[in-house]
Amino acid sequence: MRLTAMFVRVLAAAGLALCLIAPAQAAQQPVAGKEYLIVKPPQPTDSGNKVEVLEFFWYGCPHCFNLQASLEVWLKRKPADVDFKRVPAIFQDSWVPLTRAYYTLEAMGLVDKMHQELFATLHKQHVSLKDANSIFDWAAGKGIDRKKFTDTYNSFGVNGKTQRSIELTRKFDIPGTPALVIDGKFIASPSMTLKSDRVIDYERYFEVVDALIAESRKGKGK
Repeated sequence: MRLTAMFVRVLAAAGLALCLIAPAQAAQQPVAGKEYLIVKPPQPTDSGNKVEVLEFFWYGCPHCFNLQASLEVWLKRKPADVDFKRVPAIFQDSWVPLTRAYYTLEAMGLVDKMHQELFATLHKQHVSLKDANSIFDWAAGKGIDRKKFTDTYNSFGVNGKTQRSIELTRKFDIPGTPALVIDGKFIASPSMTLKSDRVIDYERYFEVVDALIAESRKGKGK
């Protein structure tokens, strides 16, 4: 009888522990309006059965620069069914030159090599790249063919992608940069996941992103 009573107490304790754990786990689910925004209406994506994640950024944005280290870690472990794309946001005309710089690097196959380098030039070396000529000088200084870079920067293709950035920024009603748009349905911004001292909690931010990806995956029948 003593063993039976002990067994009952153990079961009761385990049950209580499960009750305590379940609410804690549920509390970790992202809260709409607090940790992410809902895109209304949801927008179609170009990623088929994959979950599309768009990074809206601007090279001149210090918060975008601060996100990069955590984002690069996340990109190394992101699920295979996530189609990640970068979109330079455009809120005003002064953002256009650096947007065109990104699409120029993309067209020349230099994003992997020069993307973080351009961020570092602006935010670590504090070099001002406000117009086309200063960007051309920067590219040449990094060993990139100046004429090829200039011709690509002024090309029809880069013009079209720059216009597309303007349209996407408006279509998703991006509140600010940086922001990740998940599958055309959700917007997650690091500024919405703050610690008690008002410092951005990047670990929590990517928990939110992962949860929104999982939610989007359900809609694809996975």
